[in-house]
Amino acid sequence: MARRVLAVLIAGLLAVFAAAGVASAHSGAVSSVPEDGSTIEVGPARASITFNEELQQNFPSLTVVGPDGRLWSKGKALVEGRTVSVELGELGPVGEYTLAFRVTSADGHPVSGTRHFTLSKAGTGTPGPRPGEDKADGGGDSGGVPVWVFIAGGVVLFGAGLAVALLGGRAGRKK
Repeated sequence: MARRVLAVLIAGLLAVFAAAGVASAHSGAVSSVPEDGSTIEVGPARASITFNEELQQNFPSLTVVGPDGRLWSKGKALVEGRTVSVELGELGPVGEYTLAFRVTSADGHPVSGTRHFTLSKAGTGTPGPRPGEDKADGGGDSGGVPVWVFIAGGVVLFGAGLAVALLGGRAGRKK
């Protein structure tokens, strides 16, 4: 009887460890358009990467950067099932293009990586900015409220609260 119980316990532990090994696997890219390492003459309307499992809709990112260091992807990444894609439009200079992705796998873990393809015939597309250039250049009006306004407001509110607390304490003692 004790041997049967021991055998069942060992089998149960092995099953738990086997299931944990499968559950800890993350999404992996299985294909892309254009295919990783391929050479093409004309780019597709949308670049995409397909994974081995469903993806979450949370904050997907897919960019296409050309040999000139500029963005050739247009707009935001879109997740549909196991695939993340982004509008591409016509490409430009001949050379290697990089698809860089960051997605959230079904188990909630972020997955990122790159895939590459080569354009063999120059296109007439118009590139976007260099990655990060539009946010980090510091020029232009972002349209937002400057941080110093919030800091100054916080200092004023703190000072007013402190004054009320101190003056309110004195007024209460005089009565």
